[in-house]
Amino acid sequence: MIKKEKSAQKHQIISEYLTGEESYVSLGEKYGVNPRTIQTWVRAFRLKEPLSEELSLVEPEPDIKLLKRKLQQAELKNELLTEILRLSEEQTGINFIKKFGSGQ
Repeated sequence: MIKKEKSAQKHQIISEYLTGEESYVSLGEKYGVNPRTIQTWVRAFRLKEPLSEELSLVEPEPDIKLLKRKLQQAELKNELLTEILRLSEEQTGINFIKKFGSGQ
C-alpha cells in the first residue's frame, strides 16, 4: 500500500513539473523530496514515455467560474420549476409532486 502511495506521489510530482509551473526546487520543498531525485524521475519518465503521452499526463483544471455559473443556473431553474408545480397544484388542486416513501 505504501509503495502505491509513493508511486502516486511520484506521478503527481512529475505531472506538476511537466506543466511548467513548478521548478525542481519548489517541488522538492513542497513534497520534501531532493530536487535531484525529482530531476532523475522526470528524465526517466521522458525516456520511457513519448512526448504526446507526456502532454496528456496532466489533466486540465476545469473552469471553476463556468461550473459555478452553470450550478447557479441549474439551481434557479430548479426553483422556478418547483414554484410552477406549487402554483399548478394550488390552482388545480392536483398534486403533481410525487411523494417518495409512501405506498402507491
